[in-house]
Amino acid sequence: MSVYVIAEAGVNHNGSMELALELIRVAKACGADAVKFQTFKTDKLVTSKAKKALYQDKNDAESSTQAEMLRRLELSDSQFIELASECNKQGIDFLTTCFDRESLTVICEGADPKLLKIGSGDLTNLPLIIDHARTGRDIIISTGMATMSEVEDALAALAYGYLTDTGQPQSYSWLKRRYFTEDALEKVRNKITVLHCVTDYPAQPADLNLNAIRQLHDVYKVNTGYSDHSLGMEACCAAVALGATCIEKHITLDPSLPGPDHKASASPQQFKALVDAIRNLEQALKPKIKAPTTAEIANLEVARKYLVAAKPIAKGEVFSIEDIEIKRSKVGQMPGKLWDLLGQVADKDYEAGDSI
Repeated sequence: MSVYVIAEAGVNHNGSMELALELIRVAKACGADAVKFQTFKTDKLVTSKAKKALYQDKNDAESSTQAEMLRRLELSDSQFIELASECNKQGIDFLTTCFDRESLTVICEGADPKLLKIGSGDLTNLPLIIDHARTGRDIIISTGMATMSEVEDALAALAYGYLTDTGQPQSYSWLKRRYFTEDALEKVRNKITVLHCVTDYPAQPADLNLNAIRQLHDVYKVNTGYSDHSLGMEACCAAVALGATCIEKHITLDPSLPGPDHKASASPQQFKALVDAIRNLEQALKPKIKAPTTAEIANLEVARKYLVAAKPIAKGEVFSIEDIEIKRSKVGQMPGKLWDLLGQVADKDYEAGDSI
């Protein structure tokens, strides 16, 4: 299975449909499997008093609050339907993170995505997670800022949503007890991909904790991946080597554009290089056993050493350690056969340098 590469356009369209449509075309040209946006209604997402994150303050000086910033970045329902149509035209999957139930309904009914993405900020929003699962679609969920216990809560909510059609959990503890079980998870594992993520922009190398990718897979037996907020492509490449089946990274038309996420995003050239590196890594990680390749086999005769006569040896002479050297030569006996040969009788005459 190929690594599923998501170009996270997010809000890097700056509220412009022209930029959003160009991000789709660029993501396709870079080789991404999907391009992802963020669907939200500002008034449903934040209060008027919600503060911006430090990186948002630094990268977006035009607005004083989250609400003010988000209103400038908000797209309409009809615009998202248009973006989904453009994705279909370009032959790239349309994804968006829906921050509320109303947006989720609009996207599922109007854009009909094959996948849904839940962001790290909603990992603990169990009612919204249940709403996502009840759409029946496969779900990718990020785990930035999360403890393992919070990941387990989200998995329980996903299992409950997939396995029930209506109603609400009796209680939080009931949900965790009844649906964070091996039986429930086994029924829905093929629907879920869990992304390790570090919610910082840009995330620093010392904070990336990439081994969590393996931990999530080994503990929960789900598909795992990595949502990257670091600079460069090293972390994504390492994630693939660690077994990530999905990579998500922010993309921008220009990192110098104004807005909260551009500076922590990859340029088109950087994103294309990342996709190429991932595809090369996929080939390099196959097969999963240690064995010589066809190309290596062709080099065996010239690279390996074999047992050869150190000097002329007459037929009937007993081999001694002084009679034998280990050198590159025509294919013959492997060096490990030296000890078996000592004390044996030569079955023919050998010239110096002949393979034995």
